[in-house]
Amino acid sequence: MTTQQVATNVTWHDGEVTRADRGQLLKQKGATIWFTGLSGSGKSTVAVALEKVLHQRGHLAYRLDGDNIRLGINKNLGFSAEDRTENIRRIGEIAKLFVDTSVIVLSSFVSPYRADRDVVRALHAEAGMDFIEVYVEVPLEEAEKRDPKGLYKKARAGLIKNFTGISDPYEAPEAAELVLHTAEMTLEAEVETLLKMLTERGIVHAA
Repeated sequence: MTTQQVATNVTWHDGEVTRADRGQLLKQKGATIWFTGLSGSGKSTVAVALEKVLHQRGHLAYRLDGDNIRLGINKNLGFSAEDRTENIRRIGEIAKLFVDTSVIVLSSFVSPYRADRDVVRALHAEAGMDFIEVYVEVPLEEAEKRDPKGLYKKARAGLIKNFTGISDPYEAPEAAELVLHTAEMTLEAEVETLLKMLTERGIVHAA
């Protein structure tokens, strides 16, 4: 599956309303908060909680969640290494569009390969956008103990192929902006830690 530009005679067209204009309207700065970690680590849980608090504080945020995306725009992709790479590439482009509107993107995906996450980071950097990688860390044994969807049990039984942490690798971030140790932290502490970081980076205003 190629990621090179195939269509010819196409040019990016800017409008007369800028990202800064949209940010001024929303009174916030757009950014992508990229939650990565094993299945069952708590990525979606913390993203849901953070989105709720941001909304309560008057900030516009939108979650991009693994299953939700695979039920729609990426429903033609499986879990091979090639499909995982394309899955993350497409999500990265979607996140960029949201950030360009000054929305805070809460992106929750296993995204197991470091190179794929680096591609999304580079996409944002080239556009002058904030990309904040949050490693939602949990020991494999704890993730298996939680197993909210019963996926680890199926993977151990050989019913699910290419399952991250069991039959496929997970490449942990080497320089994530933030690491959340979910086996040791409460959900409230995780959200507070995230809010503190977002405030310090000027993404949101202090409560």
